[in-house]
Amino acid sequence: MTYLPNIYKEFQQQFPEIAKAYDDLALKCHGWGPLNEKTRRLIKLGIAIGLSSEGGVRSHARRALAEGVTTDELRHAVLLAFTTVGFPTMIAAMKWVDEVIDKHEKS
Repeated sequence: MTYLPNIYKEFQQQFPEIAKAYDDLALKCHGWGPLNEKTRRLIKLGIAIGLSSEGGVRSHARRALAEGVTTDELRHAVLLAFTTVGFPTMIAAMKWVDEVIDKHEKS
């Protein structure tokens, strides 16, 4: 499962060398260090929530599900953001994650 939003596909077409360098750096950062896959995915989800990045939240939720993170673990990670980023940000992220979960369960 490799879903890429159209805007990123367009970026890749317009700037292929930069997109490749970005992808390579992302892979190096993700794979470096002692954190396991689940922890890395949940951290990235938390960062996206803190930024109120709908695309990031959706992307990291999709990737987490693909890596075996459970729906309860995803929702728990979102709920943890409540007291840090506030109710509006947390509830928006919960909606985005729930939509990803619904789509994942139907596929």
